[in-house]
Amino acid sequence: MTALPRLAGFALQNMARSIKKGPYVDERLLKKIEGKKPQTADVITTWARRSQISPEMVGFTFGVHNGKAHTPVLVSEDMVGHRLGEFSPTKKFTRHGGKMQKELEQKQKESEIASAQAAKAAADVSTAKAK
Repeated sequence: MTALPRLAGFALQNMARSIKKGPYVDERLLKKIEGKKPQTADVITTWARRSQISPEMVGFTFGVHNGKAHTPVLVSEDMVGHRLGEFSPTKKFTRHGGKMQKELEQKQKESEIASAQAAKAAADVSTAKAK
């Protein structure tokens, strides 16, 4: 039986990858951060979305490619064990459409207008009392 690699902070209970193989970290990413300090390093661009975040990466900012552009991701301690691609969404959610959505938006606009008018009226009353 082989010994498990000891990497502090990796959550091994929910890993899809086999435990005996260990976590996958792209070697090129490790080479890019090797010898650098997180405070002085620029954004490190990468296409390795499948790479897991190791404790050595904490503090660095990675530009993770989402298929169109590089999304800046500042790595914190809570992200250790997750994949880089989890923090760079590939799809943009616009909104749900339809008749109901339009009615909800119309009601929201009306309530905003009514609250703005009430605030303006209150301001007018306070300035009239001050005179």
